[in-house]
Amino acid sequence: MKTTNHASKVLMLCICLLLTLSSIAQSLEQQFDTYIGDQYTSDAPGVSVLVAKDGQAIYSKGFGIANLESDIKAAPKHVFEIGSITKQFTAVAILMLEEQGKLSLEDEITKFIPDYPTQDKTITVHHLLNHTSGIKSYTNMPSFMEFARTDMTPTVLIDSFKNEQMEFDPGTQFNYNNSGYILLGHIIEVVSEQSYEDFIQTNIFDKVGMNNSYYGSMTRLIPNRARGYSKTETGYRNADYLSLTLPYAAGSIMSTTADLLKWQNAISANTLIKKSSLEKATNGSTLDSGEEITYGYGWYTGNINGSASVEHNGGIFGYSSSGIFLPEENLYVIGLSNCDCGDVGALVSNVAAMAIGKPFPKKKDAIDLSESQLSKWVGAYEYEGVIRHVTLKNEQLFSQREGSISMEIYPLSATNFIFDGGNTFYDFFTENGNRMVTMTVNGKEMIGKGIDKAPLAERKDIQLDEDVLSEYVGSYELQPGFNMVFSVRDNNLYGAATGQGEVHLFAEEKDKFFLKVVVADIHFTRNVEGKVESLTLFQNGLEMLGKKVE
Repeated sequence: MKTTNHASKVLMLCICLLLTLSSIAQSLEQQFDTYIGDQYTSDAPGVSVLVAKDGQAIYSKGFGIANLESDIKAAPKHVFEIGSITKQFTAVAILMLEEQGKLSLEDEITKFIPDYPTQDKTITVHHLLNHTSGIKSYTNMPSFMEFARTDMTPTVLIDSFKNEQMEFDPGTQFNYNNSGYILLGHIIEVVSEQSYEDFIQTNIFDKVGMNNSYYGSMTRLIPNRARGYSKTETGYRNADYLSLTLPYAAGSIMSTTADLLKWQNAISANTLIKKSSLEKATNGSTLDSGEEITYGYGWYTGNINGSASVEHNGGIFGYSSSGIFLPEENLYVIGLSNCDCGDVGALVSNVAAMAIGKPFPKKKDAIDLSESQLSKWVGAYEYEGVIRHVTLKNEQLFSQREGSISMEIYPLSATNFIFDGGNTFYDFFTENGNRMVTMTVNGKEMIGKGIDKAPLAERKDIQLDEDVLSEYVGSYELQPGFNMVFSVRDNNLYGAATGQGEVHLFAEEKDKFFLKVVVADIHFTRNVEGKVESLTLFQNGLEMLGKKVE
């Protein structure tokens, strides 16, 4: 049987179309491989990245190492701690219970936790969900590191922060808050009469088919668990131990990229909650004043180069994560890393931008500007109490948040600047003769007003002899369970606080050191015999005494 000329043409057109689509997919894969591979090398902790279009994975690969000790390469099968992406599961669980008529978002939390001291404030479930409760976040309390290794029940964990002073009246401000999601986890248990772990397992994991997802545990055997790491100035180390009873409903879930695609598909299909409930979770929310905030219930709103997004990042000892969904393009990108270093959020944003054909500009796209054009924007800018300094050195602009490091910014035009390869833009302008800047990160804008403040003077360090530096070596207890440990290498002094990476200390004079990565000073004190016996850490207006214990 012969085909007609028309049929032959249609067939050839279909073949050409398929070849074109295959070529596009191959080109994207090569872009992803190059971009991710440049950041996650074969001798360092890794990342698992998945890209899905219309609910189907079009890219899924691992880079780097899942276990440095055993030299096991990272792969899509590996299970990572997802940190605060857990909050999406907690929020959806609350909305499921609301749909069942078992609670209302406007219920006061004392309905479920009668003895909670609200300090004469009205705190609702809604306030917990969108971080507007005013309750102090327990992970910001100095005592957090004291019990990081201790298993706790939810009620004991709540007891650790419930008597802290409220930070503001509920509903008046947004302040990201892990304590709120601890309380939500407990409310789920009270209302459902199940443990949080059992509720998530039976009502979400089992229903969606997330067979490689778990309520986290440091003792349970988890198949294909990726080991968590932290970075130091000299390499990597195993992350500090954290009992996963502590992140609880705010951050204890473990999963794979494939399982998290199942999660996103279930959310998109309204398998777990109605569309009206999902809209409350993903459309941001408002303060009592009517001011809009980008956080809803477990999701931030944002955009990727003009394409609307809903997203959340996660960070926990040894791991970091980021997930972005673009509703208009029906595109989902999830990245899971087994190191609490690096910026997985920027990586996932860049991959998403490439996938929709709107890649973020890079350093190579920068143009040349004259020194007079660059100097126009030099000065300090204040963003809601945060100050950034823009400086000019050797015909290059730098931006530095006070207390952080200085980084190059590159011009795309006379007023628009970027960090290399990131998703942060500076748009400088003048208003009534005053310097101004709009800083955009993942579509979220902040206005910086030019102020008259000189950058902190560059501090000069001196070199001390190695025998002097060795006198500071040892462990100093700042609080029970929270120590700073100092060591000497290559005639330099290094320090590491419990749960944190190693930093280089610079001597200003004998016994007096400062840090460059953050604004902090450390002064050592000697006894009458001239031996170092303690230190004082000066940071954020606080002074912490640490006695040498070994």
